[in-house]
Parts: sequence; C-alpha cells; structure tokens
Amino acid sequence: MNKYKLAKNACYLSGVTMSVSANLSPLLFLTFRDMYLLSYTSLGFLVVINFLAQWLVDLVFTFFTRFFNIHKTVKATPLIVWIGLLLYAVLPRVFPDMAFLWIVTGTVIFSTASGLSEVLLSPVITGIPSENPEREMSKLHSMYAWGVVGVVIVSTLFLAAFGSENWTYLALLWSIIPFIAFLMFLKAELPEMDNFGGTQKCTRIFNKGTILCLLCIFFGGAAECTMSQWASGFIENAIGVPKVYGDVIGVALFAALLGLGRTLYSRYGKRIVNILFYGMLGACVCYLVAGLSLNPVAGIMACALTGMFTSMLWPGTLIYVEENFENVGVAVYALMAAGGDLGASLAPQLLGIISDKFKTTDFALRGSDMFNISAEQVSMRAGLLVAGVFPVLGVLCVLCMKKHFKKHGRIWLN
Repeated sequence: MNKYKLAKNACYLSGVTMSVSANLSPLLFLTFRDMYLLSYTSLGFLVVINFLAQWLVDLVFTFFTRFFNIHKTVKATPLIVWIGLLLYAVLPRVFPDMAFLWIVTGTVIFSTASGLSEVLLSPVITGIPSENPEREMSKLHSMYAWGVVGVVIVSTLFLAAFGSENWTYLALLWSIIPFIAFLMFLKAELPEMDNFGGTQKCTRIFNKGTILCLLCIFFGGAAECTMSQWASGFIENAIGVPKVYGDVIGVALFAALLGLGRTLYSRYGKRIVNILFYGMLGACVCYLVAGLSLNPVAGIMACALTGMFTSMLWPGTLIYVEENFENVGVAVYALMAAGGDLGASLAPQLLGIISDKFKTTDFALRGSDMFNISAEQVSMRAGLLVAGVFPVLGVLCVLCMKKHFKKHGRIWLN
C-alpha cells in the first residue's frame, strides 16, 4: 500500500481543490454584485454553471467511460482546474466590460475538471488496498470539507485586509493548490480501476435501488450545497451580520462541522442508513430555523449546524451504494455524482430566483412591515425556506431506500 501513498495524498489535495472550485465564487457574490452590477439570479447562475458542468461530465462517464484512459484523465484533472482559475482571475481584470462572460468561462473550465475529480477520486481511493475502504471514502470527502474551512477563512481575511477589489489576486493564490496536485499525480502510481465493474453494462445500472440512491444523493446535494453556496450572502443580507464575521463564524463553522462529521464517521462510523435519515431530518430543522428566526445568533447557528447534519448525505449515499450493490464501477460512481450535482445546481439557483422575484411582491412588503426588516431580507428568507423542501423529501427517500434493500438484500449490477 505504501506505493500508493503519493496517489492517496494527491487525491486528498484534489479534494481541497474541489472546495476552491465550488466555494470561491459564493464568497465573491456580493463583490461581483457591487463591482459588475450582477443580479441574484446571475449570481445563482454561476452556481448552476459550476454544477451543471460537473453534471454533464458525470453523465458522460456514466455512459461512455470505456472511451477514456482513466489514469491519464485523473492525472490531467488538476491541471485543467489550474488553467480555469487563471482565466477566471485574469481575464475579468483585462476585459472588465465583459467580466461576467470571463468569470463564466473560467467557471466552466475548472468546474468541468472538478466534475472529473468527483467521478474519479472515489474509485481511486477504493482501488487502493485498505482494511476499511468505507472510512477511507469518508476521509476523502472530509478533505473537501476542511478545504472549505480554509477557503472561507483565508478568503475572508484576504478580502478584509486587501479589499474586495483585489479578488483577482485571491483567485491566483488559490490556483497554486491544483498545480501542486498536478505535480504530485505526475509522479504517483495509481491502482487499477474497473471502468464498468466487471461485466456490468451501462443500461443495467438503472433499477429501483439505484434510482432511490440517485434521489437520495440529489436531495443531499441540494441540502448541503444550497446552504454552503448562499450562507455568506444570507448571513450578511438576510441576518444583517457584517461579512467578515458572518463568513468566519457562520460559513467557516458550517464547513468545519461538515468536515468534523465526515472525520468522525471515518473513525467511528457505522449504520449509514440511520445517519442519512437523521442527517436529512436535522437539515430540515436547520433550514426552518434559519428562515424563520429573527434572532441573529439562532440564524447563524442554524446555518452552521446544517454542515454537521448534511456532512454524510453525499458520501454516505456512496457508502450505502457500496454496502448494497455488488460490482460497482466508475459508471455507477458517475451516475451518483450526476444526481448530487443536479441537486447542488438546481436548489441554489431556485433560492436565487425566488429571492429576486419576491423582493417586489406584496408578500415581501407585508413581511417587511410586520417584522421590521427589509423586503430583500424577507425574500432571501423565503428562498431558504423553499430550499428546505429538499431535505424533507430526502427523509422520505431514505425511508423508501431502507424498506427496499431490507426486502431485496444486496443487488448485483450485471
């Protein structure tokens, strides 16, 4: 196993790279709004682009994995992230009149690479001999969460110290991480990975069990990523806490609890189906409290605690797939990633659309007068409450999954 140590560390660093790709733009939402006069819908579109690009990669690998050299693709992925971040950082400064176009262009490139990482890192880790591959999977996903903590804290302090107008240099700073991961992969030896899981055919991976797991990771991705993508803007605008405090206390604490939950499972975890159920249920409560409470402390803590409750929803679904299916290959991981990315793209965009649409409605104006807050704060809270429907549906989905696999047992995908 020592011969794969560099490969494992490169995967962990790539997990941190994914946290940069997914969370840098949300931390810059209000900067982009002020500098480039973007609407909330446009800002939400950046989230959609991020996860839609990943989703398309997931679909490609679900059906066409056989056409790729998996080892070469894994090693090239962090280089593509690095190129995307460079374009994302430099071109808006060079062409400020077309800043949004270049931000979108860079986002598409590094998001596509992140999609590759999402699909391929899990089978790399499971391909490395280990006494407990489930806990290694949880550890991989915890690196993403701890990466979010670093991204939030460093980015917040950087913007506070040097000003939001210098966000370009922040993006260039973060581009160093994928470049280091690329150099590590160049020297790393990767394990053999089965593209399809033996004799498995793409058309046979769709059954009631995989569809239920697909829905579970969809709802889990929606519950996790809506809060992670919008917590910064929500705490500042809807709760009224200054950005530097809101990001460090709220967003960073969300990410820390996300990482803590995954780290604890990697050490002590068992009975993942129960963790999925209580995670979805706890997320429901957090969304409800964050959307309705007028107490700033309660609102921030609800945002943060969502990190703990959603920590195992995405990786936990993958672990559940490993437990209940035989012959799992890259195509199945890609299918699950597609479900998670779809939820992670649609739910945050839905919040952005609702926030924009509700601002001028009678509902927002009446709420503003009733609770002595602005119409914009009312509309953002309404958006968050609507997004809270996803973990509610997730609770029902987990119950259906538990009943299905109790009846049918472990399923072969061939």
